[in-house]
Amino acid sequence: MASKRSAFGRDGGLQVRMGFTMFLLGLLYVVLVGALIAASASAVTIVVIAVALFGFQLVASDKLALATLGAHEVSESDEPELHAVIERLCIQADLPKPRVAVIEARMPNACALGRSQKSATVCATRGLLQMLEPAELEGVMAHELSHVIHRDVMVMTIASFFATIAALIIRFAFFFGGGFGGGDRNEAEAIELVIVVSVLVYALSFLLLRALSRYREFAADRGSAILTGRPSALASALLKISGTIERIPRNDLRTAEGMSAFFIVPARAKNSMMNLFADHPPLEQRLAALSRLEAQLQGTGH
Repeated sequence: MASKRSAFGRDGGLQVRMGFTMFLLGLLYVVLVGALIAASASAVTIVVIAVALFGFQLVASDKLALATLGAHEVSESDEPELHAVIERLCIQADLPKPRVAVIEARMPNACALGRSQKSATVCATRGLLQMLEPAELEGVMAHELSHVIHRDVMVMTIASFFATIAALIIRFAFFFGGGFGGGDRNEAEAIELVIVVSVLVYALSFLLLRALSRYREFAADRGSAILTGRPSALASALLKISGTIERIPRNDLRTAEGMSAFFIVPARAKNSMMNLFADHPPLEQRLAALSRLEAQLQGTGH
């Protein structure tokens, strides 16, 4: 089925956006390191810490995220229907079967994590498994597997590293400012420089990640629609998930909010201020795109 995969496995627009985002973030990080060096911090120490943190982020980020969400891996005997859906889709997409996990939460949602196709984990919440019809569940799982195929989870993980480093440096500069400079006035100016550059790097990283995150959701919706041949099933699932999340108390969503960018539907209250900088496109736009795909697949689109 390699030809099937080649039809949807790579989204050209997404690949370009991921490359451009990584390029810009790399430039920002070079500027940040330059500011630290200018502030008389040890360049060797900076490189060692940055490399160590980067390695830790790349290797352990998915494990930490799964632990934070309370996800646990399930076997075929535990969740036969979920495994059957994922295995069937992986065969169609010529994709290695990922690990399968369940999050014991009533919030209906799903996510994919992992730095490569071979180390990926696809997760579904208990609420999702209880709520969706088989065709809807297939659409959601195909969406998550599309993220794995696109490798956008790895890019998002790496990209978020830059914002994390900038945030850590801002805290360090505020609380342990003496470690940056070597004299009263010079030290104060050095700390100010580091804080200003770090804030700029964090803000730009935040905006770039949100823009990439929104586009990757469109790409995964498209991958799901083409793989299953039923865009309407995914659209129905999105409506059910979004409507249910809106009724869940804010306190119950708090644990998942930090991982919202990785879920198929944002894990936050609809009136959250964070929606001003949304990591997902509006539901109406996603449904409209799926409707157009449905018409194209049925031969009625233009």
